[in-house]
Amino acid sequence: MNTNTTDKPHNFIEKIINDDLVNKTVSQIKTRFPPEPNGYLHIGHAKSICINFGLAQDFGGTCNLRFDDTNPVKEDIEYVESIKKDVQWLGFQWDGDIRFTSQYFDQLHDWAVELIKQSKAYVCDLTQEEGRELRGTLKEPGQNSPYRDRSVAENLSLFAKMRAGDFAEGHCSLRAKIAMNSPNIQLRDPVIYRIKHVSHHQTGDTWCIYPSYDFAHGQSDAIEEITHSICTLEFAEHRPLYNWFIENLPVPATPHQYEFSRLNVNYTITSKRKLKLLVDENHVEGWDDPRMPTISGLRRRGFTPESIRTFAKMTGVTKVDGIADVSMLEYAIREDLNENATRAMCVLHPLKVTLTNYPSDKTEILSAAGHPNRDDMGTRSLPFDSELLIDQEDFREAANKKYKRLVIGKRVRLRNAYIIEADEAIKNDQGEIIEVRARIIEDTVGKNPADGIKAKGVIHWVSAKNHVDCDVHLYDRLFTDEAPDAGGKDFLECINPNSLEVVQGCKAEVGLANATEEDYFQFEREGYFKKDEAHSSVDKLVFNRTIGLRDTWDKK
Repeated sequence: MNTNTTDKPHNFIEKIINDDLVNKTVSQIKTRFPPEPNGYLHIGHAKSICINFGLAQDFGGTCNLRFDDTNPVKEDIEYVESIKKDVQWLGFQWDGDIRFTSQYFDQLHDWAVELIKQSKAYVCDLTQEEGRELRGTLKEPGQNSPYRDRSVAENLSLFAKMRAGDFAEGHCSLRAKIAMNSPNIQLRDPVIYRIKHVSHHQTGDTWCIYPSYDFAHGQSDAIEEITHSICTLEFAEHRPLYNWFIENLPVPATPHQYEFSRLNVNYTITSKRKLKLLVDENHVEGWDDPRMPTISGLRRRGFTPESIRTFAKMTGVTKVDGIADVSMLEYAIREDLNENATRAMCVLHPLKVTLTNYPSDKTEILSAAGHPNRDDMGTRSLPFDSELLIDQEDFREAANKKYKRLVIGKRVRLRNAYIIEADEAIKNDQGEIIEVRARIIEDTVGKNPADGIKAKGVIHWVSAKNHVDCDVHLYDRLFTDEAPDAGGKDFLECINPNSLEVVQGCKAEVGLANATEEDYFQFEREGYFKKDEAHSSVDKLVFNRTIGLRDTWDKK
């Protein structure tokens, strides 16, 4: 869709936008992505990013990136920078400069004063706990605050004192005067300003009162002339309040809020508070731990922007809450990497193979495709000599016919190289196999042997003399429970103790010495991997397994 409308909307939001453009309700759509910088973004936010920026792209509009920085107690510039990186890594670019709600603090303050002058806001001395007690329940109406009928003059004076820092935190708040008997609890005189004597990462110590999300959100949308303010379903009950502020203030535009179901994924938690707890209590390495559902964690593990965008599209845009199967995300990354990852060989558990009929002083350079189906990915050079390394699991002294790897007296093909036949297993004093002696079958690179006896299988290998040392991190799902934080469970008790296996002393083909964080690899027969920049050094490479070649979770 590269024009302002489409004849085939795929979901209800696209239909709304399409109709608005056709009916000229709006001339151009303008969306926004408004994250709170109090943590790293996760897979649920990724869907919201794809929707907001994607709709703007599809309908020829624009999308703002606006940080909802109204709570400096929990916010940090680190989170701001990480969010910017996540949005761009996913393939999107915001319109113009980055925006902060704090840029509008002066205007929001003036509008709060306007509500006071209209007798639609008042300073309330109730504590938070007292306010909750009078708020009522879903079945019972709330009760008016004893401070609700203060005069306009008194409220203006008290709010000015709040602004000047004359009161301690919690001493009072500014509340909208709407209806304490409203069936919608959000309309029961919500707090719109609280006192916080905290320095702000953008405004410093300029302010000691900060607007609530509900007050700042809609007005910021209006200031930026957002046409379609798209939120998740939990904000549906906030929409009447969103509209109330728009209707009662002299805002420059009248944006509309629309809600869709948030992305919930099984075997995953997407609560920022709980994710922060995992980080703070060192259950994981950090926000970007490859087991975390954060965008930075997924990126470090080796997920691609394309796979996450595909997953977001697969889950759809509806008004019905549901839980997506994490296997859909795993399917998306397997499909992407199968088509786009460079092939390579890495031996995780090395076993030496000595080729007794291959000259010990000879090194042959064999060639292998970068990808079996893509000529554009070039070729790789594989040094081949008399001493090789194969995986320990790829050799047995004796085995049945189902075993398609190296066995004494049997043949196997080395990937992209010769067919070899095993003759002898060398053991140490403990009876452990430490070496296999074998022979190459001459003239079998890319060919079957002249004697007609074919190999029964194919195994990967690297040169024992020409390889790259590396460690490999094998990741699994962080939680063993399908719903780790549902039904009052302690999600910490659901952590998978086997979510990370560190395999040291791995040997990889020499070309991987030049791997960068932009490269994706399929280690043949092992899975898909990416270099871990956080752990790699000049002396040691570390590769993270993104995903196995096939789904084995349901077989565990």
